[in-house]
Amino acid sequence: MRPGSYQRDMSSDSPPVASGPSGLPRSTFSIIFAVSMVTAMGNTGMISVLPAIGRSIGMPDPMVAAVFSLSALLWAFSSPFWARMSDRYGRKPLMMVGLAGFMVSMAFCAVVVAAGLRHLAAPVVIFVLFLLARALFGLFGAASNPATQAYVAEHTPEAKRTQSMSGLAGAFSLGTVIGPFIAPLFVLPFLGLAGPMACFSIMAGIMLLVVWRRLPESQYRPEPPPPGSKADQEAHSGPPMWRDPRLTPFLIYGFIVAVSQTAQGQTLGFLIIDKLAMSPTAAQGFIAIAMMFGAMAGLLAQWGLIPRFEMTPRQLLRWGVAVAAIGNVIVAAAPDYWGVVAGYAISSLGFGLARPGFTVGASLAVRLEEQARAAGAIAAVNGINVVLAPAFVLLYEHVRPAPFILNAVLMVAMLVYAYRNPQLKAANPRPARVEGPDEALV
Repeated sequence: MRPGSYQRDMSSDSPPVASGPSGLPRSTFSIIFAVSMVTAMGNTGMISVLPAIGRSIGMPDPMVAAVFSLSALLWAFSSPFWARMSDRYGRKPLMMVGLAGFMVSMAFCAVVVAAGLRHLAAPVVIFVLFLLARALFGLFGAASNPATQAYVAEHTPEAKRTQSMSGLAGAFSLGTVIGPFIAPLFVLPFLGLAGPMACFSIMAGIMLLVVWRRLPESQYRPEPPPPGSKADQEAHSGPPMWRDPRLTPFLIYGFIVAVSQTAQGQTLGFLIIDKLAMSPTAAQGFIAIAMMFGAMAGLLAQWGLIPRFEMTPRQLLRWGVAVAAIGNVIVAAAPDYWGVVAGYAISSLGFGLARPGFTVGASLAVRLEEQARAAGAIAAVNGINVVLAPAFVLLYEHVRPAPFILNAVLMVAMLVYAYRNPQLKAANPRPARVEGPDEALV
């Protein structure tokens, strides 16, 4: 077998069973889906209660947004490492590492928040401890993302990869529906605002047990190249994936899109609190409703529009940022709460199209044996963008509509980029053909 090629793991052979959207058995895809969903639930559930936590403890708004900064940097730097480890040790063990990191991090966050709400330490001390608690997620929680994406990509032919990756992305969107919705329900009398994080830690522990007992290892394993071979030298000393010209345009596009979506999500809570002129705790339910509408719009994009119209990555890259730009303009100009909700939902619909677009485009741009490394680069992009969120919150404190106007400008720039860049223009898994009337969307 040639170096870097894949071999089937015959020990996992089993009788044919019903297949999910990726070609995997439904039970297997459901477990992978749940891994992503639980992580999304916890992170977005935490984001939804952070404004209330920060203002209850006495932390300035930009400091609250900065809680995710260190973990985002660690996520970005550790994701490529975990991607290589998943090639070496398998997809399942790395999913377990990621879930364990998420579980421990959430438990630590719950303890820190409980201490802050009881004023057992100064807000600055609580902030530092919160950073460290999230750092555990950045270091170890990043392990599951490249493993899940590579697992699905390895079992999906190119023609079906947009649908399969959109189905997996739907786990994130579903998690963002459920997370903010149930987070207020976990604000328990004896734990207060620390309750959601404690409950999400327990959920991660249950999911870790499910993966350990029920998930089979991937049927395809990357065969390491012989030591000293050219392929081995490239794997260890070649340029990182983010410098690969096949991937760089997708990563640039994905970074800008992720920055805009994260900035909007982290600014939303403060905007709603100020728009309603309520206390942080009283406004929590309204924040959860807005985030739920946004997440449902993302689900509509990934489970409704993409499969219904068989949208290609090239179409997603263009339509996604165009719709997101319109939504941000609506949020910036919204006179009341429901205007904000409508604009946020439209933006989320656009982001729900754009993110599978660059994820699938990047996956199609590389070979099968490079899927985990490409997924690691994408995960790094999705993590490091959070570092810029405090700047948007600071901008919001000076001019409230400014972050959303800036987002709209960035999305228009990405629309132009999607039309002009050769790699993004060619992001289409279908065989080349003469375009007919049905290609008018392109």
